[in-house]
Amino acid sequence: MIRINRTGNTSLFTLQLKQRSWSVPTEWIGIAFLSIIYLVGIVGILWPLSDQFILLTPVNLLVSLTIVLLFHPGWQRATAIILFLSYLVGFGAEWFGVQTGLLFGEYRYGPVLGPQWQGTPFMIGINWMLLVYCSGITVNHLIPSRSWWIRGILAALLMVGLDLLIEPVAMELDFWQWAGGLIPLQNYVGWFIVALPLTLTFARWHRGVHNKVAVALFLWQFLFFLILFLC
Repeated sequence: MIRINRTGNTSLFTLQLKQRSWSVPTEWIGIAFLSIIYLVGIVGILWPLSDQFILLTPVNLLVSLTIVLLFHPGWQRATAIILFLSYLVGFGAEWFGVQTGLLFGEYRYGPVLGPQWQGTPFMIGINWMLLVYCSGITVNHLIPSRSWWIRGILAALLMVGLDLLIEPVAMELDFWQWAGGLIPLQNYVGWFIVALPLTLTFARWHRGVHNKVAVALFLWQFLFFLILFLC
């Protein structure tokens, strides 16, 4: 760009180069990082050395949750409370389910999810935190203007839909095993019953909260287990 300044009889010509700044939104960096993690995970699990690779699942869950929460806008006490409740209720429900078989059916956990207490891995609570948060945020993007109870119900249904893909893959990779090798319908009903109060609470407290990284992670979860199921 050329700018001409005139002072008295003197003309001052100033040649300026218009600078363009190219910047990448930081949320896309988070999405790219998650994409790499899940692509590597897919390749690693389908590789012949999958027995060793699958043991990195707890690390993947912790890293995924950390990345997603780094991009959560406007932290408030309600967010910390619902995350804590998601862990507590999720872990408690899984512990009760393992001990009694009354909630989800008869099943036991394998070694993949790491350290356990009375047969229930501590990491399963992290998984519930991740899914409640990401499903709630995804629904906020899909139907932002709908009432909190509709958004909460849809988020719970999305979690059950994801579990439909998770279950057969989880059995194959020894995340957990069902009695008789059959996944009972009771499992999906139990998932919905446990998830619903959590997703309703999230929807009630987090109307209008958006996080594209959380949506990307939820989509990657679907894609990840779909690819492993098909392969």
